[in-house]
Amino acid sequence: MEEIICDKKVKNKDDYIKGDLVRDSIFELIKKDNPDLNRNCYILKEYVDKYREKHLKKIIKREKGNFDELEKIVIKAISDKSVISDNIEEDLDKGLTFGQRIADNVAKFGGSWAFIFSFIAFLFLWVILNVWILSKKPFDPYPFILLNLMLSMLAAIQAPIIMMSQNRQEDKDRKRGENDYKTNLKAELEIKLLHEKVDHLILTQNKRLMEIQEMQTDYLEDIIRLLSKNHLR
Repeated sequence: MEEIICDKKVKNKDDYIKGDLVRDSIFELIKKDNPDLNRNCYILKEYVDKYREKHLKKIIKREKGNFDELEKIVIKAISDKSVISDNIEEDLDKGLTFGQRIADNVAKFGGSWAFIFSFIAFLFLWVILNVWILSKKPFDPYPFILLNLMLSMLAAIQAPIIMMSQNRQEDKDRKRGENDYKTNLKAELEIKLLHEKVDHLILTQNKRLMEIQEMQTDYLEDIIRLLSKNHLR
């Protein structure tokens, strides 16, 4: 299909956009590569989308400098008119290894009141057993060297497990942040394009209103002249 049609009739008008309906910023970009283009020409929709993508890149580069991979994804999503926001919560918990699940569960339990109360109960029971119940032959007499050893071992094992869970949580937060950033950037760019479109529509309507007013003025002048002639007769 021809990308631009100016001097002949368009058979499939659904596939084309008339030049005067294309926003000025995008129209000027197309005109740079097609000097003979005017507002009465018809432009293939896919061709307009191609320049719309160029215009979006130009906006981002002007405001932020060079754009990264996420911004390229956003630009492509706008050009393809596709949805970019995802519900990533389910995907984050899919494909977890056994070790990752263990780390999450240990971190979850270790940061709960259930762990605190159960640990206090365990320490209290240990002291009671060694001080009163087994006072004659305690398996860990005061100052509870075995208990200190067990607590040190527990801390040594628990700390890296919790850090593993925190690392995975940071990765989840990063993915959530990327998803939010893509969604917000797309919304911002869509709003910018919408502003341009509204401005273009207002400008186009004002021009047409002015043309209509000029025509009405011409008609009024013609009527006044006719009335003046009839009055003179």
